[in-house]
Amino acid sequence: MIDSKLLEILACPICKSPLRYQKEAQELICRADRLAFPIRDDIPVMLEEEARYLSLDEMDALPK
Repeated sequence: MIDSKLLEILACPICKSPLRYQKEAQELICRADRLAFPIRDDIPVMLEEEARYLSLDEMDALPK
């Protein structure tokens, strides 16, 4: 589980937008760039080359 205080200060490394935590997928989501950054061993991996692009269907399924 990611610390809530850490989540408050993390931002997308590309556009600086806030990130949303997806517990089930263990990812941090940038809605603006449609990217999902992985969390490995409780550490967010905030590298663009490690992120995956989200499909429109995945974006629609995210909580608002």
